[in-house]
Amino acid sequence: MSALVGNVGWMGWNLVLALVPLVLARFLFGHRPRPVWLLWTGGAVFVAFLPNAPYVLTDVLHLPYDMSAAHGSPWLAAALAAQYACFIGVGFVAYVLSLVRLERWLKAGGLSFRAVLAVDLSLHALCAFGILLGRVFRFNSWDLVTDPHGLVDVLTVPQPRTVAVLLVLFAALAGGAAVLRALPAVVDRAARSV
Repeated sequence: MSALVGNVGWMGWNLVLALVPLVLARFLFGHRPRPVWLLWTGGAVFVAFLPNAPYVLTDVLHLPYDMSAAHGSPWLAAALAAQYACFIGVGFVAYVLSLVRLERWLKAGGLSFRAVLAVDLSLHALCAFGILLGRVFRFNSWDLVTDPHGLVDVLTVPQPRTVAVLLVLFAALAGGAAVLRALPAVVDRAARSV
């Protein structure tokens, strides 16, 4: 039970960070026109915080330790699995909804499908990079401002393993987002066929 309760603090904080880009997307990329300076400033903050939403996927690394703390209790193991599933689900849905809001705004602004797709893929790549910086090198979004030299030092000599991790993260983000976007259409088609 202590693992279940102990997770509330760090999961809660990570969910707050995961929801920041969704709140920013709702504010910046809504129907009301925003001043250009606000779009640029807010857009930069949006991009800086966007990796926090899919970052929760990597928090599954804590699950095996928590499961070992369940000491064979099937009820506690099920509760922990449900806790992690909700936590990861909320974070990843916030990620996809943030992207969808941005994409709709870009399309409404006249960008072509290819341009929107390029933005989308670029954001997946940036988020994969941001997750790597956070999970492996332990940087935070605000380190872009508070410790830019530390970030530059980490980036000077990329290791082959780092590139492999980036590719896996990119594939997970792009693939997961594509699957999540396809679900409403699948459910809608299934409902119509019944």
